[in-house]
Parts: sequence; C-alpha cells; structure tokens
Amino acid sequence: MNPSSTSSTAVRSDVCIVGNGAIAKTAALGLAQAGYSVTMLAPPARPAVPDESSWDVRVYALNRTAHTLLSKLKVWGALDAARVAPVDTMQVNGDGKDAGLLAFDAFSAHVGTLAWIIEDRNLNQALDAALRFAPKVQLVQGRAACLTQGPDDASVRLEDGTVITSALVVGADGAQSWVRAQCDINVDYRAYHQKAIVANFACTKPHHGVAHQWFTGAEGIIALLPLPGERVSLVWSAPDVLADTLMNESLGELAIRLAVYAETDLGALKPLLPEAVKAVPLTLVRPHTIVAPQVALVGDAAHAVHPLAGHGMNLGFGDIDALLAALAAREGQRAIGDARVLARYARARKEEVLLMQVATDGLERLFGANLEPLRLARNLGMNVLNHLPMLKRRLMAHALGK
Repeated sequence: MNPSSTSSTAVRSDVCIVGNGAIAKTAALGLAQAGYSVTMLAPPARPAVPDESSWDVRVYALNRTAHTLLSKLKVWGALDAARVAPVDTMQVNGDGKDAGLLAFDAFSAHVGTLAWIIEDRNLNQALDAALRFAPKVQLVQGRAACLTQGPDDASVRLEDGTVITSALVVGADGAQSWVRAQCDINVDYRAYHQKAIVANFACTKPHHGVAHQWFTGAEGIIALLPLPGERVSLVWSAPDVLADTLMNESLGELAIRLAVYAETDLGALKPLLPEAVKAVPLTLVRPHTIVAPQVALVGDAAHAVHPLAGHGMNLGFGDIDALLAALAAREGQRAIGDARVLARYARARKEEVLLMQVATDGLERLFGANLEPLRLARNLGMNVLNHLPMLKRRLMAHALGK
C-alpha cells in the first residue's frame, strides 16, 4: 500500500474505499487482487499501541466464510497463529434454576472447528502486511467533506480540497457511515440501551476450546470466548445502568461477578495485565438499501447487529465476497459502478443479512423479557432444540457460513 500525499488536488482510481478498519482493508485487498486500482481514504493515523504483547480486548469469532476469504487473499497465513484460538464447542445457557442448555460442537457439524477467535490487532496487522505488497492500492489520509455522484463515476472531496474520483465508492466506514448519510439512505434504527463490556481474563481451569454464553435475563447476555492458553475474552451485553456500574468497578470486582456463571467450567478468573476494559453502545442499524448510484456499502455501514451471535464481522466478510463475485460476473460493457451490477450485489446479500438481523434482534427481545411464563418457555425451547440433531446441524451450517 503506497501512502499518498493529500497535497495533490486530484486522485483517480477504479475504486475509492472510505474507511480504515479490517473490513475496509479486506475490501481494498480483494479488489486490488481482482485487478482494480484502489484508493483508501482513511482518517489521520492513530497512535501506535504501546504494548503489542498485551491481549487486545476487541476480538472476533470468524466463521468459515471469513476463513475462506482471508485464505484466498493470503491474509490468513500472515496471522500470528499463536494468538488465534479455535472454538470446538459452543455452550449456550438459559436463565434461572431450570435454565435451558443448548450445545453445538464441531464434530456434530462435520467440521474441524466451529470458529476462530482473533484479536482485532492481529487481523489488522496481517491485513496491513498484505496491503504493503499490493501495488494497486494507495492510501490517502484526510477527512471527507462531500460525495458527488455522477452518471459514470463518483467523487469524494476532502476538507483540504483533494478530490478522489472513481467508478465505484465503497462505504466501509462503520455503523455511523458518512458515505451512507451522503447518499441519503434511510435506516431503521433501534437502540438496545445496552453496552458491550469487553475485557480479558486468565482462568484457572482449561477452557478446552469451549465458548460459553449465558442469557441472564435482567443482567443481559454474557459470553466468555476462548483465547490461546488458559485465557478467555469477555463480551457482556449489559443494560446501560449495569454497564455504567461495571465500568466504575475494578476488573477484579468484575471477575467476582462472573464467578457466579463461570467458576464451575473455568475456575477462578483473574484480569490479564495490563488491565483493559472497554464499553461499546449496542444498536440495530438496518439501511433501506446497501447500494446507491456508484456506491456500495459493506460491513457495519450496511448492517449493524447485536453481538449475541458473534456474526457482525462475518456479515462484513460475506459482503466483500458477494461484491467481488458481482463484479467478476458483470458483462463486459458494464462498469463496476453500474446500477445492475450493484443491484445483483444487494440481492445476493439480502437473505443472509435479513435472517441475521431478525434472529439477533428477536433473540435479544426474547431473552431480555423477564416474564416468568416466557422465561420457562424459552428454557424449555432450548432444551428441546438441544435434542433435535438435524435442526441443530442446519442452524450450525448457517452460522458457519457453509
């Protein structure tokens, strides 16, 4: 990836990607390897992480769709494998004394592993390494001011006057997407009034590659995901009031709270040093369309979902895979920003994204309700489903991206 000075007043490429996260970088790499010239518009560089040996609190559970795409782009092999943890089993627990139990395992799904837990930093470092050898990608640092869509191309003007012109603009700039707003795309929005509390812990018992999740009712949804060694990563989707309380406590106090759920399987939890914790507000963002003239949205710009299923990032990788396929299948006379080409991309993503949006939003509503009859019914439903292997395999196949 070749850095470009924004002192130039005009930049032209086949594709302009707005964003600088893992989804934006993967899109840039995929499009460049497909033969397109790519300009990445990114904000000014963030300060370097002071201690890269620490464990990043932001992690992803990547499925086979993500694994296949990153392998094809020669990124998977560049990951630090010592910091990647396979998930062999997922155990989901209901709430209350008669809590339901639902377990999925790789053996029953006829796969080697259900998912891979990867730190955001590890993934971005591998992508950065791959992009350094991508001659068709240039990076322009600056802040976008205006997006103009014409009949044949689109232009992004920066605050310093630089103009990036391309046949296709890819909005990979997150749930509060600037690109989406510039295209006047309406969204359905739901605030969950929850925050995802993320932190990492050591555990005194081996986790055996098991990802644990507890639907607790009033306290939200707790997930402990396996990290390499005897370590786990916490994602606690907590109601706002509780989340604020958790953020005001020490990680030691948080570990004591978690012991109620985790001690039997994982033993005592101890915060990893240096201690780090973050809180991320949770929302559902459902744009009415993911395409506009010469524009395609990917990742959270196209769909932000509740993290209870761990598939937000996987949906983004699915977007990139579908966009690359739509561009590869286009007729020779059609430009990459052609309306029909982009409509095919949107259709290819509609079913999977809608299913994940409905499933995650529905589960959050179902398990967030504290009515006793509903609590009993959902726990019973989990136990019944746990004894229906064919239905479980179908659910796993969808989750795995098979």
